[in-house]
Amino acid sequence: QLQLLESGGGLVQAGGSLRLSCAASGRTFNKYTMGWFRQAPGKEREFVAGISWSVGTTFYKDSVKGRFTIYRNNARNTVYLQMNGLKPEDTAVYYCAADPSPDVSQNSLGYDYWGQGTQVTVSS
Repeated sequence: QLQLLESGGGLVQAGGSLRLSCAASGRTFNKYTMGWFRQAPGKEREFVAGISWSVGTTFYKDSVKGRFTIYRNNARNTVYLQMNGLKPEDTAVYYCAADPSPDVSQNSLGYDYWGQGTQVTVSS
C-alpha cells in the first residue's frame, strides 16, 4: 500500500504561481511513476503531468507545457508540481497518483494509488 498526501493548493490570481507537493509513504516510492491529474467541476479527470521512476522522463498536457514543471525528490519520497503563469482555466482539484509501470501513462486507469486532492483556484 502507498499513501499519498497532497498539499500546496490555494487561491491565486491569474499569472501567479503555486507549488504542489505530494508526500508518499508505505512502499518504495522510487519504484513508482508519479502523475498529477486534475478535475474541474462538471468535467472529467484529466492528466496534467507525469514523471517516470525509471529514467525520470516527464510528460505534460499540451496546455501546461512551458508553465508547469514536475519533479521528484526520491530521498524525501515527494513529487512536486511547480505551476507558473496560472490561468483561470487551471482551476480544479489536483490529485497525485502512483503507477508501478516504468513509463508515464496519461490514462488514469494505470494508476493504483491516489491522494485525496488539493484545490487550486485561479482568479481572473
